Amino acid sequence: MGLFDSFRISGSGLTAERLRMDTIANNLANANTTRTEQGGPYRRQMVVFGAVEDESKSNKKQIGGGVKVVGIVQDPAPPKLVYDPQHPDANENGYVEFPNVSVVTEMVDLITATRAYEANITAINAAKSMALKALDIGRG
Repeated sequence: MGLFDSFRISGSGLTAERLRMDTIANNLANANTTRTEQGGPYRRQMVVFGAVEDESKSNKKQIGGGVKVVGIVQDPAPPKLVYDPQHPDANENGYVEFPNVSVVTEMVDLITATRAYEANITAINAAKSMALKALDIGRG
């Protein structure tokens, strides 16, 4: 493992968690959107992560190459039905389809994404500190 591999791996984690936080923010912003261009209510989005294989290593037991975003998928859960016959998007029975977004779930996901982001920053700072100490040894 090279000197800068830790920075690259943690950097990939920062990028992935930032996209996850952006996706969560989008879900929260659309928590009450009952009408989209595709028709129907907004559908909750989820980020799917995958491991980056480090192809430079011949030994399979070596550390991987970080994380990558495989895609953003829609939550298959059905929309929430709310009885509100006065709503412009109500069906013939008076029910409105609201997004399958739970604010509580999104906030928990946001906290875990934030903690993962902070952990990657801590790892970068630790790697930077070790690199600086190694340079100091070389000077002494």
